[in-house]
Amino acid sequence: MMAARAMGTCDDSKKGMVTACESYLPMVKLMRKVLHVNGMGKNVNIFNKRSDELQVGVDIPSRADVLVSEILDSELLGEGLIPTLQHAHDELLVDNPLTVPYRATTYGQLVESTFLWKLHDLSKNEEEASDSIRLVPPGLDTILGVKTQQHPMQCDAISKEINLLSEPFKIFEFDFWKRPDSQGDSKVLIKATNDGRVHAVVSWWVLQLDSEGTIFYSTAPGWITSPVATYTGNWRDHWKQCVWFIPGEGIPISKGEEVHLHAVHSDTRVSYNLATQATEIREGDSSSGDSHLTLSPERIAIYGDRKWRSCMLTALKNLLRERVHPLCVVADDSVFLSLLIAHLSKNSKVIALFPGLRERGVQYLKAVADANGFTADRVEVFQKKKHLTLHDTKQKQVDLLIGEPYYYGNDGMLPWQNFRFWKERTMLDSVLAEDVLVMPCKAMLKACAMSLPDLWKSRRCLSKIEDFDHSIVNNTLGACGDLPEPQEGPLLPFFIWQCGETKELSETFTVMEFDFSKSIGPCYGKAQVINLHLTLSLFCNSDHQGHYCWDMAVRFLGSKYPNIIPYSRSWFMFSNLIVVLCECASSPLVNFFPHTLEICKLRFLIQSSFAMDENGLIACLGINRSLA
Repeated sequence: MMAARAMGTCDDSKKGMVTACESYLPMVKLMRKVLHVNGMGKNVNIFNKRSDELQVGVDIPSRADVLVSEILDSELLGEGLIPTLQHAHDELLVDNPLTVPYRATTYGQLVESTFLWKLHDLSKNEEEASDSIRLVPPGLDTILGVKTQQHPMQCDAISKEINLLSEPFKIFEFDFWKRPDSQGDSKVLIKATNDGRVHAVVSWWVLQLDSEGTIFYSTAPGWITSPVATYTGNWRDHWKQCVWFIPGEGIPISKGEEVHLHAVHSDTRVSYNLATQATEIREGDSSSGDSHLTLSPERIAIYGDRKWRSCMLTALKNLLRERVHPLCVVADDSVFLSLLIAHLSKNSKVIALFPGLRERGVQYLKAVADANGFTADRVEVFQKKKHLTLHDTKQKQVDLLIGEPYYYGNDGMLPWQNFRFWKERTMLDSVLAEDVLVMPCKAMLKACAMSLPDLWKSRRCLSKIEDFDHSIVNNTLGACGDLPEPQEGPLLPFFIWQCGETKELSETFTVMEFDFSKSIGPCYGKAQVINLHLTLSLFCNSDHQGHYCWDMAVRFLGSKYPNIIPYSRSWFMFSNLIVVLCECASSPLVNFFPHTLEICKLRFLIQSSFAMDENGLIACLGINRSLA
């Protein structure tokens, strides 16, 4: 619409046309509605195709003079920018076209961060654990780890835990106005500005939108002070910085020492090789074998966390005291618990369901069994599609049913989808002993009122954008606030530490409790009234009494009133947030009472229910709010 409007202001007598491509049909339908509302249905021709499916003479009458594109992700290349530009220059554009953006430049910086190191180096971090389990045994460094790639991350959130070891340096430059190459490399000589150990390369990109170089857009972290980099300083969820982990413990460097960076890009990704005179760290082996298992950085950090592992060790030891020759079923994808139970109890028989890992889990256990003090035949991975029966257990009933719970591939899902463990427990009821021990035996859904202004702004209802009416998209896209009754906002998972500015505004309260020792019924729920005192005080919710909160959950009770299950600053902060946005005043509550600690009292009626489906649990929560 901006292109069509700009074209209409030109003095050129030739009549122009804007062609837009979108392969996702629901988005095409929504685009047409927006065009209609703004009276521009005849100014923009939309094709339900990818741009590389367009043909000159069939879809468009001639080659285009101008290309406007936003095929970008946090890494820049991940959404297929290069092949899309190549096809456009080959088939759709005139020679020397005008393009917006004009150019993209990627930058990087060497950093030291124990926080980032713990996100990928499980081998060294688990050496401090007291359980003697080795998820990454010596000599099998690539058996389990994170994917070798750039990982999108809000680096401002951990700026206090980062030691900068170099000045920013330019890596690649991509000109949109000419055909890009599929592959390229760049060699950069970097001088260290501080002593330390290089744990990661933090990277970002800067768009030059016009050919004159007067308009820029940057995804640089907040500590970058370049005028270009700070042109836009707002928090954003769609484009972040990227982190490339240096394998192992990183590279030790001294101030003034030179570091050689060799960057290579394909048509969709960028990789790095870092070296000093004394040390060379090559790109990790991305062509993993059958036994190589990749997990998310958050899961690697949890598995390397000494306190978390100690909690699991204590709980399992207590369970095993009550069983002599137990049959144990690991209901989820926890390779850690599978190894731990086999290691602790030499008389146990372990059946791992591994619903997501399956054959990958089998190969992994075979590779690490000997290093963990048991033979591979002690742990059987159940690979049938049907549910476990007494025939499969040779008529022996299950004594222990355990899980973290963790399900492979469920990263970024709603937290209560981990309650799939409860579903598995219910489906296995016929093979469980009457005195079966279940771990975890109980779950609690907790919440507290929070202010998340940055996240709220990124999800709030749209109205006028560049003088174009976008309000029609709010319901479809799941916007928050200003929705007509009785519509509610969406359920969205987030990591709270990645949500920008945060403030906890109330005490923590329990919404629901779940008893995993019993089977789940067809529907489970309750209604209750919660009275909250909203304050500006910040607090942490650390539980050292054996309770285990594996997931966080957020529900936006209104424009500025999100609810969260908080946990102390540990690896549990990587747990997902559930965001539900409802109707509320558009201004933040704290602005009404800026000089008082206790802001006001709110009363909530929370009606909640959980029902089981084929993937786990579906939650239904309704919240009504009133000022006390």
